Amino acid sequence: MLRLLPFSALDLARWAACLAASPAAPPYAQAWWLAATAGRWAAVVEVGPAGEYRSLLPLPYKWRPRGRVGYQPLFTQQLGLVLTPASQHLNLAEYLALAAKFCGEFYQQLAPGAQPLPPLPPGFRATERRTYCLDLGLGPAQLQAGYAPDYRRRLRRQAEAAAPLQVTESVNVEEVIQLFLTYKNAAATGLRPRHYAPLRRLWAAARARGLAELRQVRHPATDELLAGALFIKHAGGVVYLFAAASAAGRAAGAPLLLLDEALRRHAGQSGQVFDFEGGSQPEIGRFFANFGARPVLYPAVSYSRSPWFFAWKRP
Repeated sequence: MLRLLPFSALDLARWAACLAASPAAPPYAQAWWLAATAGRWAAVVEVGPAGEYRSLLPLPYKWRPRGRVGYQPLFTQQLGLVLTPASQHLNLAEYLALAAKFCGEFYQQLAPGAQPLPPLPPGFRATERRTYCLDLGLGPAQLQAGYAPDYRRRLRRQAEAAAPLQVTESVNVEEVIQLFLTYKNAAATGLRPRHYAPLRRLWAAARARGLAELRQVRHPATDELLAGALFIKHAGGVVYLFAAASAAGRAAGAPLLLLDEALRRHAGQSGQVFDFEGGSQPEIGRFFANFGARPVLYPAVSYSRSPWFFAWKRP
């Protein structure tokens, strides 16, 4: 049966078991990830006869003067319905109908599905978003052969330089955040410094589990931080979660070096996928496509229940 459970009623051990039994479960639905980015959440859960979770739809939400609002947490690309082989309720619309009873407004980005979306409940609409992904089953040389010719030339010139830039490991995510805040216009991202608190918590949680990879490129003469990137490993591959570069770092091709190093390090892992986590903006999509990545579409669904006073005023 499907049940809408508040956070206080969720069994996180059963939650983890459900995700482990679901080959397509996105890493963002892990309880530790949601704890870092959302804090608390509700869920529509299919509960089996022994109390096991057979499927679930996470429902991160916030309280607003107009009521509960379901939202997509920052640094959480996708959520959506998690199904297992034991699931009896396979129709997303059933879960969304319960979500609409819980939240007056709702927005969630779903993981890519092999099948098109089913008819949505009344009041819901779907839009399309895009990320770029690369199969990591190929070896390093094969992966690099898929790069744009200009990228291969730039990497070759960098390797032949008298003092080539080097990608090294880092443990200071704060440096990368500050670099981003320095060189990215807040108006362009819509984020303020306070919005990066979930990223700090996510870095700490992933690092504690041995899943975080933080890399940097520094100027060989001045030690100035030119670029940094945070990658998160999971059962299905690697997520390119966050990155920043200075103007000098972009000019020197430091972001290219960071991504090339990460791809070569994870190459040859059959069944694994590198998710660039973005690409809806054309210029970013072109950058990722130049690594041989392919576009992957995924849906976002939203719902808004008209406030009672608007309904009351209708003729």
